[in-house]
Amino acid sequence: MYALKQRPLLEDPPIEAATKRLHAALDRLTDALERRRDMDRHQDALAAQLHALGNDRARLAAELDLAQGQVADVAEVGREVMRRLDIAMGTIRDVLATHGG
Repeated sequence: MYALKQRPLLEDPPIEAATKRLHAALDRLTDALERRRDMDRHQDALAAQLHALGNDRARLAAELDLAQGQVADVAEVGREVMRRLDIAMGTIRDVLATHGG
């Protein structure tokens, strides 16, 4: 007669051990999926921020071009004012020299 091999009381039967391993693997898979979803959401947020930064950059570049044009216009007006002041000062000197001033 064959003697039945008895297992220690602390050891799970093979099916229960396999079930526990399966549950643990499923838990790890669920955790990994959650991490992946979080990373995807973070990546989407970063892409939206990058898009917004690109729009801001384009807007700022247009504003800078406009401001540079305005600076050039102001510089031209300044040069014209200086030219007219030089003419006016020359005329005043001429008048003063002519009339004994």
